[in-house]
Amino acid sequence: MQLIILDRDGVINEDSPAYIKSPEEWIPIPGSLEAIARLHRAGWHVVVATNQSGLARNLFDSDTLVRIHDKMRRCVSDAGGLIDAIFFCPHGPHDNCNCRKPKPGLFLDLARRLRISLHGVPAIGDSLHDLHAAKAAGARPILVRTGKGAAIPATCAASIAVPVYDNLACAVDDLLDVSQRENADNR
Repeated sequence: MQLIILDRDGVINEDSPAYIKSPEEWIPIPGSLEAIARLHRAGWHVVVATNQSGLARNLFDSDTLVRIHDKMRRCVSDAGGLIDAIFFCPHGPHDNCNCRKPKPGLFLDLARRLRISLHGVPAIGDSLHDLHAAKAAGARPILVRTGKGAAIPATCAASIAVPVYDNLACAVDDLLDVSQRENADNR
């Protein structure tokens, strides 16, 4: 199974320092929906792993989060893609849970539920928290310069040895090119 793990805010949709609190505030980053569709057409399984501390902060409730995710899934589907699963941490930064990135619990739960190893699985995020959680879980972290990623210095990304792309579309283009070359080499 070819699997990819994506952060949500700042990777698939525009991020906001005021949080995404409603379906109306969920706005896709240009090219992200089409990138997910390309992954789907190439046989990849797409899973979203996202911190959603707005729940703990009482900025929105679980029904609203479901509506936000329904909109995301619908928009991805309309572009020809599929999100296979969504995993989220509902806790705030001071709740000391194991699932809030940068801790790897969300990734480890995902691996346990899907009964797979995350070794080498690409995990695309826009923050150091995303990268550290992916790495700690054995996945292969990738940084995009959308969302919070625009503020991460190149030297910082280089120091933790992760590939950096302008956006999800560019990262997916490269992943699919590499995958096609590997498949051709194995024939």
